[in-house]
Amino acid sequence: MKDVPNILWLEEIRKEDISSVGGKGASLGEMASIGLPVPPAFVVTAQAFRRFLVETGLDQKIFKVSENIDVENNAVLEKAADTIKTLVIKAKMPAALKDDIKASYKKMSQNDLIVAVRSSATAEDLPDASFAGQQETYLNIKGEAALITAVQNCWASLYGARAIYYRAKQGFEEHTVNIAVVVQQLVHSEKAGVMFTSHPISGDSITIIEGSWGLGEAVVSGSVSPDHYIFDQRTESVGEKTIANKKVEIIPDGSHGTKLVAVDPARQDTQVLSDAEIAKLAMYGKIAENHYGIPQDVEWGIVAGTIYILQSRPITTIGKKEAKGMSGHNKDAKILLKGQGAAPGTATGKVVIIRDAKDTGSVKEGDILVTRMTNPDMVPAMRKVAAIVTDEGGMTCHAAIVSRELGTPAVVGTKTGTQQLKNGQLVTVDGEMGIVYEGEVSTATTQSKTGAAAFMTSGGNAPIITATSVKVNVSIPEAAARAASTGADGVGLLRIEHLILGLNKTPGWFIANHKEEEFVKELYDGIKIVLDAFPGKTVWVRTLDAPTDEFRNMQGGESEPHEHNPMLGWRGIRRDLQSFDQFRLQVEAFKRLWKAGYEHLGVMFPMVSHPDQFIKAKEMMRGWGVDVDNVALGIMIEIPASAIMIEDFLKAGIKFASFGTNDLIQYTIAIDRNNENVADMYNPQHPAVLTLIHNSIQQCRAYGVECSICGQAGSDPKMAIWLVEHGITSISANIDAIAKIREAVAKTEKRIILEAARNRDAE
Repeated sequence: MKDVPNILWLEEIRKEDISSVGGKGASLGEMASIGLPVPPAFVVTAQAFRRFLVETGLDQKIFKVSENIDVENNAVLEKAADTIKTLVIKAKMPAALKDDIKASYKKMSQNDLIVAVRSSATAEDLPDASFAGQQETYLNIKGEAALITAVQNCWASLYGARAIYYRAKQGFEEHTVNIAVVVQQLVHSEKAGVMFTSHPISGDSITIIEGSWGLGEAVVSGSVSPDHYIFDQRTESVGEKTIANKKVEIIPDGSHGTKLVAVDPARQDTQVLSDAEIAKLAMYGKIAENHYGIPQDVEWGIVAGTIYILQSRPITTIGKKEAKGMSGHNKDAKILLKGQGAAPGTATGKVVIIRDAKDTGSVKEGDILVTRMTNPDMVPAMRKVAAIVTDEGGMTCHAAIVSRELGTPAVVGTKTGTQQLKNGQLVTVDGEMGIVYEGEVSTATTQSKTGAAAFMTSGGNAPIITATSVKVNVSIPEAAARAASTGADGVGLLRIEHLILGLNKTPGWFIANHKEEEFVKELYDGIKIVLDAFPGKTVWVRTLDAPTDEFRNMQGGESEPHEHNPMLGWRGIRRDLQSFDQFRLQVEAFKRLWKAGYEHLGVMFPMVSHPDQFIKAKEMMRGWGVDVDNVALGIMIEIPASAIMIEDFLKAGIKFASFGTNDLIQYTIAIDRNNENVADMYNPQHPAVLTLIHNSIQQCRAYGVECSICGQAGSDPKMAIWLVEHGITSISANIDAIAKIREAVAKTEKRIILEAARNRDAE
């Protein structure tokens, strides 16, 4: 455990302290350091929380309860969450820690200062994952006893059902996630809200501000449809204004908590912000964006004309979804509702009206979820539906933020959606235009900058052509069309385990229950969808690479071994070579696809550490009827051994190789990137890692074999530039990174050509 104190003050904190103070705490420290008006605060560190768990013996108790939770089983998930939260709340806080919190509270003010107590998880507010609303915040807290209780309740909220579910789906290991708690002077906001420093979908240079009366929680939660303002950064002027009818506000309730009250009728239709306040907020937002180097989602409050910045986090949704509008819809289509287009896309389905999170069990795949406003407890249901419609809320509410992250069309602020629509009614939702149509409406979709147009030049006349192939990573067949619309040169990684995990049955279950044909067909159909989306372009399918702990939670997983470290265990090619039937069923699906004419299919073996493994797999495939000399078989380079022995693999006949940098980095420098004690040492550009990659590229070039990258590092433009400079053949990036990677590749290639020409002229 790092030697970090129980308490850190805001002026001591910087972004590098995220493992100690969480995303919220680190952001507040950074903002205070650059002079933004942030209310005074201290943070109860993540290390203090970890000491609490260890000294009370809770760490082992929690691990036992959370070890094998089936997060898709609501009853099991809720029971486990309630058990853990009760353990945390009832545990006695160590005296030394309690004294530190009380002393810090006294230091803020000798009188009982009214504070906000905010959870700040160490895996929160990150550029690639917004954990919106997953942990609790307690407002209007006064007195030492109430503060201690609120801190402990924040800790307990780390184990709420929605938080456990979200972390599982984002791939965060439960035992590595810590939580800090921010204790901050409460701003009794007369008006408050949220600001996006750039457009949250397109990234355009406009500031979007939404505000209402009272505390900002009303806007964030969607309790009220707020005023909506747009500030054009290019002309530095206020553009569009939408003044909403604001019927309710959230205000402090005595000396503890908050309450929802009606707004005086005289203020309900009054503009919340003056033009001067809009401009000043936009200026503060731009300062934050420039400091962080990425667009920000900022919470603000105003008291007696003074603006306070309460929170700032990265916008995680820019470029995540093609904006498919309905400009070509049938003119006779009947409009049922209009609201605000909060997440682009169109979808048709049956309405299911949800009035309480407890009723989400009735939600089915493909439904249109209609509710007054979503909350974090509804996230599991939100993942299933085709679109979301709410009565309240704006562009910055929970429904809007989560829908954009999920890539689900959403219309918010319809006012009467839950009254006008009926359960089972067929509707079409246009999440870009903010319209709900009756029945199924045919569309003539247009693609936004994140679609096919994303790889066009700034003039829009021709696509950017690169000598280095820019490919795309695909996790599920449903993403194939979106991936293809980027103009990618092929698929550098299709993860087969996601097809299998989606079945919720292990390959062994299909074999034991004599349903092998069903398993093969599922693989065949799923891979075929991706192959059809990329005609004539290579699609590299990685064979099964699911750790045993993932299989253990599925039907048929009862006999899976319990491994101390599954990531270093029975997975990848090492498992396939010992589980003949599991490997044979995968090969059967590949064989049928090749026979059907899908010659652009390549098969890639993961976790290969010696050429003998590749040779054995190749011979097993030959024995099952595959013409191995005329199909593309390659390997992942994700273990240092495979990089060091790359020439031996080339001599063994591999047709391609691709770096799996996520594992290669961890195995090379012995760093678990999910371990908060060492995560800050995880370095994709560590000299040892770069040496392994460089040497492998050069060997592949010497043998005329394609060398690629499909790990997370391939989605980083800086890494892409380095790879092109060192001669890599192709780069496979995540869907939302294709445009920026193609641009980085093109600029680097042009620079290399220009420098070569200049050198020739100099000679």
